[in-house]
Parts: sequence; C-alpha cells; structure tokens
Amino acid sequence: MTMLSTDSGTATARGLSVEFQDIHHSFIHGDRPVRALENFNLSIAPSEFVSIVGPSGCGKTTALSMTGGLVRPRTGSVRLDGQEVTASPEDVTFLFARDALLPWRTVRANVELGLEVRGMSRAERRERSDEWLHRVRLEEFADSDITHLSQGMRQRVAIARTLAQSPRVVLMDEPFAALDAQTRAIQQEEFLRLWEAERPTVIFVTHDLEEAILLSDRVLLMASRPGRVVADIRIDLERPRRQEMRISSEQFHGYYHQLADLLKDAVQAAEVERTK
Repeated sequence: MTMLSTDSGTATARGLSVEFQDIHHSFIHGDRPVRALENFNLSIAPSEFVSIVGPSGCGKTTALSMTGGLVRPRTGSVRLDGQEVTASPEDVTFLFARDALLPWRTVRANVELGLEVRGMSRAERRERSDEWLHRVRLEEFADSDITHLSQGMRQRVAIARTLAQSPRVVLMDEPFAALDAQTRAIQQEEFLRLWEAERPTVIFVTHDLEEAILLSDRVLLMASRPGRVVADIRIDLERPRRQEMRISSEQFHGYYHQLADLLKDAVQAAEVERTK
C-alpha cells in the first residue's frame, strides 16, 4: 500500500526496486504479430532515477505500462520489490506528456483527485494539497480555474497531483515534451528538486539525450523493435544538477557523444534489418 503520513501530511515514500525478468511481448497488427520486446531484462535499484531512450517504436512505453500493471507481458514478469505485478499497484503513479487535468475541477481539486479516489478524508486532502501546492509554488492559484493557467503551470499541477500520493515508483512518459525550451528547463530542475527530497524510483522515457543525462542516475538505450537494452550508461555527474552543466561540463559532453553514437548505430542497424 502507498505510504501516507497521518500527522503532518509530509510524504514518507521511498523507492521500490523494479525488475524486468526475461520479458518477451508481442501484439497483433492487422494479420501479423509484431514483436515489441524481446529478451528484455532490467534491474532498477530503489530510488534510482533511470531514463530510457531509443528509436520510436522500440517498446519504451510498453515497458512503462507493464510496470504500472496496464499491460501483462506474454512471457516473463515485472516485479516491484520482488512481488510480481499482476494489477495496477497503488505505489505506482504515471506522469504523461499531457497533464490530463480535469477542466471542471480547480487547481486544488485536481491535486486532491488521487487522494480522494483512495479515500483520504477531506481534512487530510486539504492539508496534503496545501503542502504540495506550496512546494510547486502555486499556492496562490489553489482555487483557480485550470483553463486560466499556462502550460508550464498546468504541468506543475500535474506533478503536485502525482507526488501528493506519495508514490514509491513514478513512471514518466516524456512529461516535459510539450513545453517550450525555457519552461522545460525550469520544470526539469523543479522536478529534480522534488525528487531529491522524496526519492521515489523514477523510470523516465524521453527522446532527448541531454534531458536524460541531466536528470538520471542511469541512461538505458533500447534497440529498435523488438525492443531490448543495448547500452546501460551510469551518469556520474554530481548532484544537485543544473542546466549549466549542458555547456560547462566536459563530462556531460562525453556522455552525450557516447549516447548519440550508440543511438545512431541502433537506428542504422534497424534500417538494415528492415531492408532484409
């Protein structure tokens, strides 16, 4: 069960381990099977921040969906702290590219949605939403209409809604992709600040190599369909991370060129495979 504080409303979540064991998964497209993941094995330690990059269609989102219990692998298993995922775990939350806020609810009511679904009392929900609106610097907009907020502010509401539930695993599918460059940079640092305080396990899907390096403890590169891990790069940059590292850090540049070369090789290998 999700860990929720009963006194101050402060989140007490810590990350769970995530393990993909011998995953093979396919789906039917038209009249033929399509292999989505093949021999997919991955171990993520509690509270690690892991990004997954790779060509479109390589199974990144499928892997996220399996972790959240939305998709069952045809063979193999996904385990959280050793327990096989057979349904949607309460300890796991999603954060998508689109904020998926409910336009008929206020900012506060959107933040409280997951807590309401889980049966938390009105007073506890209010305390928790006040805390998280303060932490994402939106307390003055608590009673505002969602439609009056900028896209960056809406995404901060979505982050507050996600983390207010004290998740132990956060699954993020390009959550900043729809933002302009300046807002995206701000949101990356804001999320890192919140993650460093809470330390859930994060699995982060992105096409942006710089974003992956800036945020992550590890960056995984997946090959094109059928998806499998072809590189696992540990990012040994000091924390807290800052946007200036993109320019000032030679180590950052080294990781970028390493991943860019590996990604180029993966794309070229996929093109060769398609022409056979």
